Amino acid sequence: MTQKFFFGTDGIRGRVGVSPITADFMLKLGWASGKVFSEKSEGRKLIIVGKDTRVSGYMFESAIQAGLIAAGVDVALLGPMPTPAIAYLTRTFRAQAGIVISASHNPFYDNGIKFFGADGFKLSDAVQKSIESYLDKPLITEDPSKLGKAFRVEDAAGRYIEFCKGTLPPGGNLEGLKIVVDCANGATYHTGPMVFRELGATVIELAVEPDGFNINEKCGSTQPAILQDAVLKQKADMGIAFDGDGDRVMFVDHKGHLIDGDELIFVIAKHRHQNGGCTGVAGTLMSNLGMEKSLNALKIPFVRTQVGDRHVIEALRDRKWKLGGESSGHIVCSDLTTTGDAIVAALQVLYAMRDTSIPLNTLKKEMQKYPQSMINVPIKGDFNLKNYPLIIHAINEAENELKEKGRILLRPSGTEPLVRVMVEGEDPNLVEKIAKRVAAVVEAEAKMSCREL
Repeated sequence: MTQKFFFGTDGIRGRVGVSPITADFMLKLGWASGKVFSEKSEGRKLIIVGKDTRVSGYMFESAIQAGLIAAGVDVALLGPMPTPAIAYLTRTFRAQAGIVISASHNPFYDNGIKFFGADGFKLSDAVQKSIESYLDKPLITEDPSKLGKAFRVEDAAGRYIEFCKGTLPPGGNLEGLKIVVDCANGATYHTGPMVFRELGATVIELAVEPDGFNINEKCGSTQPAILQDAVLKQKADMGIAFDGDGDRVMFVDHKGHLIDGDELIFVIAKHRHQNGGCTGVAGTLMSNLGMEKSLNALKIPFVRTQVGDRHVIEALRDRKWKLGGESSGHIVCSDLTTTGDAIVAALQVLYAMRDTSIPLNTLKKEMQKYPQSMINVPIKGDFNLKNYPLIIHAINEAENELKEKGRILLRPSGTEPLVRVMVEGEDPNLVEKIAKRVAAVVEAEAKMSCREL
């Protein structure tokens, strides 16, 4: 029997009710993961389970819980909590693993599963394959004397809030700052504002009333327009936007300008560099060319990885560096935590501002961001770009046109049925023209491929 592969760039994700994002699969996945992690522990078997605010989270939490209990594993239920909080609490509870029920920045009708190991890091390919191998086996419930138990962690939010506050240096505070915080009606709705408020900031809350359906809806880090408006209307010092599961962050400066992950990473990197604490930065293939050149000007080493914070973390661990991330707002401060943490990263940006007494609008100008155009082209099924000569020709033509003053990148999304066409360069008009031209070729080939299917 051929083994099926379910894990993608960031766990398992898809539309609710469509395989594998179904209740019966989640039951089996809970059991399979329970069996794998049980094999790795001779003592107490405990797995942490948290979720974001999607309505389907109730269903999948119950299914995964049942599967874990059937495998003889105890379950600590956190309820709605940011993804990085599950990574942190997995370590503090000395659990064998942490499970996150979330589809991050996707709409409410999607959901997914992410795993953390006992060390708070995402699982290796080998462990993921072990879990997938158990999915092919029949679900056998442990003897009743060996079944697991479940309990709710009542103080989970408080534990995580204290952890976040503790990532600032002793005496660090946010007194005197007026901040608008957009929680995307997601997992940070009860922790994000509280962290900044307890550190002394005046906080105006946005999108903190999740109803199961409004997560990421016209709000959060992927749709920051309401945050930009609110910052200007409230005359705030800045705005901070999280995504649905709290591992991405974007800022808005006091003038209403959006500041993305690359610019935030640069702000943190330069501040650390000035204090002798930045050995290097890991970005991805999507990181802006301007960030790379600005870091090089400071003689800060920079490396690109495949897209996904998991690859960034691997690069940091290999090089013993402490900072990396993506333009989407996944920012990893590995000296403070084990995964991308939006609240922790936001605090590092705020610390750079307070320590230098320089406003964010000025700090981010020190990075000359290259104009960039991103076009998402819908696809269906397996769409290997290398199999389409017209697309290859369009890419080669674009590279010749951009020469040394820009670059083009095409890649299938790891979380959605899309091909992302990204072009960046010095000339914004040329960038836009090339992006549209190449995207049109991809779209035409994708449609032709669908007709052939």
